[in-house]
Amino acid sequence: MKSKIFIIAATSFLLLVFAIGVQAATITSCTLDRDTYEQGETGYVSLTVYNNMDDTIRVTEVRATIDYYYTEGTVYLQTFFTNATLPEEILQGQSSTFIIPLSLPANIASGYTKLSCRAKTDLWNTQSQRWYASDNPTAESVLYVESPYKQQFEEQQAVNQQLENTISQLEEDLQALQTSYNNTTLAMYILIAITIALGATMAFLMKLLWKPKTIPSPAPQ
Repeated sequence: MKSKIFIIAATSFLLLVFAIGVQAATITSCTLDRDTYEQGETGYVSLTVYNNMDDTIRVTEVRATIDYYYTEGTVYLQTFFTNATLPEEILQGQSSTFIIPLSLPANIASGYTKLSCRAKTDLWNTQSQRWYASDNPTAESVLYVESPYKQQFEEQQAVNQQLENTISQLEEDLQALQTSYNNTTLAMYILIAITIALGATMAFLMKLLWKPKTIPSPAPQ
């Protein structure tokens, strides 16, 4: 009797150790919604968990942790959790994607910082009809916070470019007005020349065609 109890206990223990020690899940994707963030912005990280076991697993927790500095140099560790309803079961050979919303402080220091993601999983044991705590797969990504000075520089560059475009447009308009003025002046000179030429021609013709009239002498009385 004692031998049977020992065998049952040993078998249960081995099943428990096996359930705890197996690789029940992996994170196949951990990506941010964009490449560059600015201070105070919000975003999200997309994390995909894959079940590579022969039985069902369930995800009990999904988190992302950012280890960053404030602008004054203070180190801060912030953790964000998924907005999905947990636990969520994943069948063997299937994947499930979780969204983790992010919100960056307004005074976060610029530069690159590490983003660590982790999922907690349980593995279903068919023989014992129980869930056992399994592995906690992890993944890392890199988050880049752009310097506010770069943003200010780009904004100033945009303003300068707009001013240059405006000046160029004004120069083009001035050139067009100058060309129009020159054309108008030339037309006036041509009109004056034509008028003078016509006047001279008329005077010449009148002089050529005009003949003085002879006044007859009075008859003798």
